[in-house]
Amino acid sequence: MPLQNRVLPTGEIIADPARGLFTGNRGILQFDTEGRLGPRRWTHPHWIICVLTHPRGRYHGPQPARGWTPLFFLDEAVALAAGHRPCAYCRPAAYATWKAAWAAVHGAAGHRAMDRALHAARVTRQRRQVRHEAPARDLPAGAVALLDGQAHLATADGFCPVSPAGYGPPVPRPAARVSVLTPAPTVAVLRAGYRPALHASALNAPH
Repeated sequence: MPLQNRVLPTGEIIADPARGLFTGNRGILQFDTEGRLGPRRWTHPHWIICVLTHPRGRYHGPQPARGWTPLFFLDEAVALAAGHRPCAYCRPAAYATWKAAWAAVHGAAGHRAMDRALHAARVTRQRRQVRHEAPARDLPAGAVALLDGQAHLATADGFCPVSPAGYGPPVPRPAARVSVLTPAPTVAVLRAGYRPALHASALNAPH
């Protein structure tokens, strides 16, 4: 049975056999003997998006005693919606692009300041996801919002429903306001031009 380490755009962490395009770090998290997470969902505010293979070829396993516990995301848009940002170490080009877009809308900042702003905008102390409302038609591509209770990725042509296995065909964006899962500071970064790496099912969906 897979470990409970797959992160959804709603912030939930589930057990799912698919691993997606990226892994990520929130610190050391504990699993019980059946592979279920304990009550902790993070141990520090530096939530990052990493490549699946360590740049130096290191691998400490899915349940390390030290280091960090890998979580997994369908793609970068899902990871951003869950509150993460690109890792400066293993994804330097993406981090540089992210940092420049952040500076354009929020002012220049180091990773600690960015992470403090993101942490306040993504989750409460009760481990509940912070959400905000916005007109669906105004969301930049790469943001994720709820439509009829299901997470949808905003694309140039519509909204693609999200599942752990990938994206479904797009539907038209509604005229109404929607509940946005992607943190507000990240939506601004997307609007400034940052483009997340997407799962092939989104890239290949009919438009």
